Amino acid sequence: MGSIDPTRTFIRKVKRLVVKVGTAVVTRGDGRLALGRLGALCEQLKELNSRGYEVILVTSGAVGLGRQRLRYRRLANSSFADLQTNPQGDFDGKACAAVGQSSLMALYDTMFSQLDVTSSQLLVTDSVFSDTGFRQQLSETVNALLDLRVIPIFNENDAVSTRKTPYEDSSGIFWDNDSLAGLLALELKADLLVLLSDVEGLYSGPPSDPNSKLIQTFVKEKHLGQITFGAKSRVGRGGMTAKVNAAVYASCAGIPVVITSGFATDNIIKVLQGEMKGTLFHKDAHLWTLVKEVSAREMAISARESSRRLQALKSEDRRKILMDVADALEENENMILAENSADIEAAEEAGYEKPLISRLALKPGRIKLLANSVRKLADMEEPIGRILKRSELASDLVLESVSCSLGVLLVVFESRPDALVQIAALAIRSGNGLLLKGGKEAGRSNAALHKVITSVIPDTVGEKLIGLVTSREEIPDLLKLDNVIDLVIPRGSNKLVSQIKESTKIPVLGHSDGICHVYVDKSADIEMAKRIVSDAKVDYPAACNAMETLLVHEDLANNGGLIELITELRKEGVSLYGGKRASALLKINEASSFHHEYNALTCTVEIVDDVFAAIDHIHEHGSSHTDCIIAEDQEVAEIFLNQVDSAAVFHNASTRFCDGARFGLGAEVGISTSRIHARGPVGVEGLLTTRWILRGSGQVVNGDKGVAYIHRDLTLKN
Repeated sequence: MGSIDPTRTFIRKVKRLVVKVGTAVVTRGDGRLALGRLGALCEQLKELNSRGYEVILVTSGAVGLGRQRLRYRRLANSSFADLQTNPQGDFDGKACAAVGQSSLMALYDTMFSQLDVTSSQLLVTDSVFSDTGFRQQLSETVNALLDLRVIPIFNENDAVSTRKTPYEDSSGIFWDNDSLAGLLALELKADLLVLLSDVEGLYSGPPSDPNSKLIQTFVKEKHLGQITFGAKSRVGRGGMTAKVNAAVYASCAGIPVVITSGFATDNIIKVLQGEMKGTLFHKDAHLWTLVKEVSAREMAISARESSRRLQALKSEDRRKILMDVADALEENENMILAENSADIEAAEEAGYEKPLISRLALKPGRIKLLANSVRKLADMEEPIGRILKRSELASDLVLESVSCSLGVLLVVFESRPDALVQIAALAIRSGNGLLLKGGKEAGRSNAALHKVITSVIPDTVGEKLIGLVTSREEIPDLLKLDNVIDLVIPRGSNKLVSQIKESTKIPVLGHSDGICHVYVDKSADIEMAKRIVSDAKVDYPAACNAMETLLVHEDLANNGGLIELITELRKEGVSLYGGKRASALLKINEASSFHHEYNALTCTVEIVDDVFAAIDHIHEHGSSHTDCIIAEDQEVAEIFLNQVDSAAVFHNASTRFCDGARFGLGAEVGISTSRIHARGPVGVEGLLTTRWILRGSGQVVNGDKGVAYIHRDLTLKN
């Protein structure tokens, strides 16, 4: 944790890769083929092939498959007496390899042919690599095959190898298919080697040991002597030891290597999209891990300790930190935007949807706006230590309710890197420690922003005040720290919020969906309604406060008002779906669900009887986020404002106004649809709690015998 995911620094240059699939992936424990896993592998390689990657496959499994076939033949051709006499009779390994090789290649050929991909077979032994002419011819043949979009499939030719079993002798040029894959990666000038295993990657101990941790980045000097390897595959001969040896060999020679699970259906594609799936080996890994790795608990404790030092500062010193953050953002704008552009390009190449890419982008002028919002926060009234209530309990016994920081916040957010700035600034202003976990698609942007912000935090507080969590695997550990982390704020999809709520005892603040409605009453000024409806949908369609459903009074369907509204939306490029009444009248497709957050230039339209029907619709299908009525009838408007049970309810104003900065909060950590603690845009006030301070002059309770209670309110003084 705490270091930038290094995968993205080289993955964009990958064109040619070697993929090695282990015996435990190709076959089951008894030697039978794992057809589902093989099918998924072939589909991944086909997809990579179609994207222009040059894929070279090294496969194991022939010996295990041949042994299984020979056992079946023996069983079919032996008498019961023969089986009783020699039930466990084993077979020569080279015979197994010869039988299994043809079966394995026939299977690959069949599967690739069904995907309209051509494959080829190349059998090699270690001895031939000592021949310079062979190595040259091998390179030329493979290059020719790759030019034809053919996938070469390599395997060690065990049937004629001169080495004897057991295969423990490592004196040859290669001694198993893992080391063959490493050798081929070098010989064929691959940009990446992927070793597929039956576990997620390299662990600090046997994967079955609950205390073992997945090692995301392997550092030879640190890990090689510390790892305890588990057992080898029952049907293979390499195991994790062989994979690590091959990975170290290739990575030291300059070929990045990833050991990852071959049981997952898309891990190779995810690795090439920049996700850290499994364990990475890289010649520069020791440079990436100069920052000491800390556990989730250590990071949270460090944030709490730093927050207490922050709270102890004078108000003007806390203000200065925020002013320095704003200046640093503007000074580093070019670097931040360059990192953001790299994230956007990677997201586009990975095929992310347009709404997500829109939320990911830091648009022109955004850094300046963020810096100004931080300065506005700095200039706000000091929030910490404000006396909210004073009362005299008894003579010279004064009780005060005082605002104070919550402690440590864990904020998990998706896509939007600008959220990191707002959240960090709010945490500093409210005196809270902060742990941030952003989406992988914004990894470079988040890392750049985090570096800029923490660089100006004084040593008297410590940069660990704000921690950046870079691994999704750390989140479950953090969610268990209910004695260290005080509040979790998820910002993202309904699935994300639900998963977090189900996984922690820590209080969770946030919203899951932004199903925002605009209801246009029959009394509405249609010109005003057109402006508001258009702004609510078009101003920023990917925002959680954008309109997703337009509700229209039935009278407007008869007098032309509805037509004017949808014409305005269509003019802005908005696609429309309808409820039953609207779809029938307007001849548009019916929406599959009213509870749908499009996050795009799309919305649902429905016709309702009156304001009460609109309220019922909102309560049934909405998400208690932001809802608006457009009406000139004040009585109808008040009914809507008082009865709609949402965090924000507006009259004659766009739903896009539901925003911390627009509300004058300076910034927001998110918009809460919860009903406890904070609701709506959550600014500094929502990140504070209270504590009681009692000032006496020697009073004791003594059964309340000597205390004359007054309970008199006193004038506040701050």
